[in-house]
Amino acid sequence: MRVAVIGGGFSGTAFALQLARRADGPVAIDIIEPRPQLGGGVAYSSSDPAHRINVPAARMTIFADDEGHFDRWIRREGAVDDDPAATLPDDRIFPRRAVFGRYVRGVLQEALALSPARLAHIAERAQAIHREGAGYRVTLSGGGAIEADLVVLATSHPPPAAPAALAPLAGLAKFIADPWAPEALAAVGPDDRVLIVGTGLTMADIVASLERRGHRGSVVAVSRRGLLSRGHPPAPVEAKGDFATRPAVTALELLRRIRRAVDAAGAAGLSWHGVLDAVRRDAYPIWRALPVAERSRLVRHLRAFWDVHRYRVAPQVEAAIARAAAQGRFQVIKADLGAVVAGDDGIVVDLRPRKGQRPAPTRLVFDAVVVATGPAHGSVIAGNPALASLAVAGLVTADAHGLGLAVDLRSHVLDADGKAQETLLVAGPLARGTFGELMGLPQVALHAEQVAEIVAEWLRRQAPAAQARQRALV
Repeated sequence: MRVAVIGGGFSGTAFALQLARRADGPVAIDIIEPRPQLGGGVAYSSSDPAHRINVPAARMTIFADDEGHFDRWIRREGAVDDDPAATLPDDRIFPRRAVFGRYVRGVLQEALALSPARLAHIAERAQAIHREGAGYRVTLSGGGAIEADLVVLATSHPPPAAPAALAPLAGLAKFIADPWAPEALAAVGPDDRVLIVGTGLTMADIVASLERRGHRGSVVAVSRRGLLSRGHPPAPVEAKGDFATRPAVTALELLRRIRRAVDAAGAAGLSWHGVLDAVRRDAYPIWRALPVAERSRLVRHLRAFWDVHRYRVAPQVEAAIARAAAQGRFQVIKADLGAVVAGDDGIVVDLRPRKGQRPAPTRLVFDAVVVATGPAHGSVIAGNPALASLAVAGLVTADAHGLGLAVDLRSHVLDADGKAQETLLVAGPLARGTFGELMGLPQVALHAEQVAEIVAEWLRRQAPAAQARQRALV
């Protein structure tokens, strides 16, 4: 039997590893991933030493039931011996992201050595996926194609979408639309005035990268809400609160419960981090209890606030931002983009205050502009030719909240008629419209295991027919 995995970042690689561990007999796993190595994806392929994982290594793992696996691997392999800044005084480790990618590949190889599964890395892009009989034909960017009996969609996060106001900058060397492209910041000079559009984790990484490159110029980060990703507590904390026993049924009720829990924690001398960790832990029952309209309301009004508290910045990166701010080189502005014009003296940008704000519009001049608005999940189908081909055939649809693809509770894709496709599944964040919190690595790792078990069950049911076909060929 042949399983094609579209995408070989963490989601696709974790799924393939878990399927290999569950394989009872021969199965061919083809991972279609254009990057030269599996397991990295957008986040963990970065070679920039300033880019670090955003949670302690002790909470990062490819095995959902073994939280400390990565931390033990680091210490056993001496993976941060050449990086003294990775380890904090309290012994928490925040390694460079490339270290985690190396860990994922190593664990995959260990699993394959003990499995009857055969894995192949096809270093191309999937250009189209078409149904052929009971299976699929996947057309590749190099002109070839492979066949598969089952397809798992594990594509990476789409690149950020530049706001329409920045369209006049298209083609300029110092307009960086994709900050994750190799050497994306190479065009930025040491004294350049830099505008970063977006204030989340990507912005934080950009500031840290600029510091490492010796940048001395000013940096302005702008977003509609002006929210910065929060940092970690000074010491590990336990999850505090129960949001799953009687989950809220409206977004407002959920917000009020979280605020009450944070206030109670503060009164007891505890930080808000433990409360948000409890919300993350209970995220699936919380999401399932909310009606569709309330889920959409939560995404529309509260997602930005959740993101900056849930996805925290590494202490080393937080320190880089603090240094730039202390030197008067970094500031955050809460505003909308107005007119943007590239002139002889630089890029002139009008920043308009948000509705209800008093400050007058601000006009600033920059030498470079970097887009850090986060993945453009709303265009995930249109921006991916393989997914677009499935959509044209009516085999996939977007979820109701604009977060990814519509899937059922077993991660089978729902077609245009709402029918689950038994041999077309999603592993990873594209399924979060159904499962809610499915961006953090622990949840993605667990989801990969669940999808692998579902596929393994399907392969077991197909085994007699597959063996009969093999005998007929012999």
